[in-house]
Amino acid sequence: MSEPGKWAQFRRFTRKVVALALPYFNSEEKWKARGLLAAIIALNLAGVYMLVLLNEWNRVFYDALQNKDQVTFWRELGRFTYLAFGFIIIAVYRFYLRQLLEMRWRAWMTAHYLDRWLGNQAFYHLELTRFAQGADTPPDNPDQRIAEDLNLFTSATLGLSMGLLNAVVTLVSFVGILWTLSGSFAFDFNGGSHTIPGFMVWMAVLYCVVGSVLAHYIGRPQIRLNFQQQRVEADFRNHLMRVREYSESIALDRGEPVERQQLGQRFGAVLGNYLQLIKAQKRLIWFTNGFGQAAVVFPFIVAAPRFFSGAIQLGELMQISSAFGRVQDSLSWFVDNYDSLAAWRATTDRLTGFEESFRSLQAAETLATTGRTDTLQIDRLDLALPGGVALMSAQGLAVKPGDTLLVKGPSGSGKSTLFRALAGIWPWARGEVQRPADFDQRVMFLPQRPYFPVGTLRQALAYPEAADRYSDTELQQALRDALLPDLTGRLDDQDTWGQKLSGGEQQRLAIARALLKQPRWLFADEATSALDETAERTVYERLQALVQSQNGALISIAHRPTVASFHQTQWTLQPGEGGGARHRLMAG
Repeated sequence: MSEPGKWAQFRRFTRKVVALALPYFNSEEKWKARGLLAAIIALNLAGVYMLVLLNEWNRVFYDALQNKDQVTFWRELGRFTYLAFGFIIIAVYRFYLRQLLEMRWRAWMTAHYLDRWLGNQAFYHLELTRFAQGADTPPDNPDQRIAEDLNLFTSATLGLSMGLLNAVVTLVSFVGILWTLSGSFAFDFNGGSHTIPGFMVWMAVLYCVVGSVLAHYIGRPQIRLNFQQQRVEADFRNHLMRVREYSESIALDRGEPVERQQLGQRFGAVLGNYLQLIKAQKRLIWFTNGFGQAAVVFPFIVAAPRFFSGAIQLGELMQISSAFGRVQDSLSWFVDNYDSLAAWRATTDRLTGFEESFRSLQAAETLATTGRTDTLQIDRLDLALPGGVALMSAQGLAVKPGDTLLVKGPSGSGKSTLFRALAGIWPWARGEVQRPADFDQRVMFLPQRPYFPVGTLRQALAYPEAADRYSDTELQQALRDALLPDLTGRLDDQDTWGQKLSGGEQQRLAIARALLKQPRWLFADEATSALDETAERTVYERLQALVQSQNGALISIAHRPTVASFHQTQWTLQPGEGGGARHRLMAG
């Protein structure tokens, strides 16, 4: 890549970092955040000042040793005591305040991204977008972006930025000392005499520039490998979670060998990429350790002629060595932190991709306008699959209070997608749908496979509302009405109800939830498919009675002909005509 291209890439990356980091320092916690940051910067500057004092102490102490000056020796040991004590206090509180800021920053960013991920069904739309664009399309594993990458970003950004600040301030503080102590280097070349002032400074700069360039080219592959490592680790963990979630189905199908093979493949990808990463790290460690060890003796080699000629004393030699070490450490910051920089760069790229995924989400179109009539009316509705392929169209259909409606059609024709669009969560929908004013507050959807949070049975039954909103009597009556009398005594039992209960019990628990909450508009998507006909008849009779008591409507999707008897009217999905949608939704 050309130099202008690299500079443009660097500027783009810098803008990404600022866009991720700045919101917290402009948030409602900005004064606490800025105050902590200012305190950390002040402590870092104080730490550098202590290093300057210790560097001066080196000269006086070692001169006292060389001159056998016992009085100065003991005095400087006493001075070292309080210098060291001050340095310790600064180091402790610098660490404590930095960790405190990291914790607050991570907490704020986690809350911020949780709000965005869970707001406006973004978590659902992101999965649909990945399905439409391919499994490798960012953001992969949003849970990892929030749980791990935010932690890595806040800690690494603060650590690296404070490290860079320390390096710059240390360089400025010690380069003058080194310039003064190193003297000039005179040599003859091409018939003339030449002098290089501040020779040790130039040697430190040359030494570190060469080291930084070599470290960049040796360690550059780690950026890509760190990014990929996080992805394959998350894929492996995600598949482990899926095996746990679908444990019963896998066990019934005797699918253990297949799952073991797939887990082995994913873990093989983890090990394969990690092996490449540690090889890349090994190459960088070879270089950085050799570079660091050479830096220990380098200043002595360069300054030795002046010491042996008597131009400087032992104290000045040790001060030169100390100052050179500080300047070299500052200039070598890039070399020493390349591994951390590579990991931070990969983390920032992943979070940037996560951030961009929110901005690129196709917002669900506003299908509903609150009408004055008490009717759910589809004036015009066009639905598409993820990716934009037309799925179905409908127009001129209405559901009035008191209606019981069955939606029929072949599998895959778009029945469930119709429900998603009416709920307002399907992003590939356009048209005009009028909904009653109380629709959002009085609607409930019963999917074929309901969700139950891990916790007590009363929490699972009341979800997403607080469990204490309902009395034990109300909860137990709902369970009995949904044909689950055996659960009435287990309201406070903790369990993973989505795995503990059978498919039929889960569907009846979801129906109990509906009977408890008394919705006016009830949508049932194969909500009784796991029930026997007798149980299905009983719960549908009770659902009919529920919506009638609320002056509402029941809209169902079902394939069983027995369900049709509980509905007055039908909408049928028929094959589309011409080059339009695959299916058309028709009344009758």
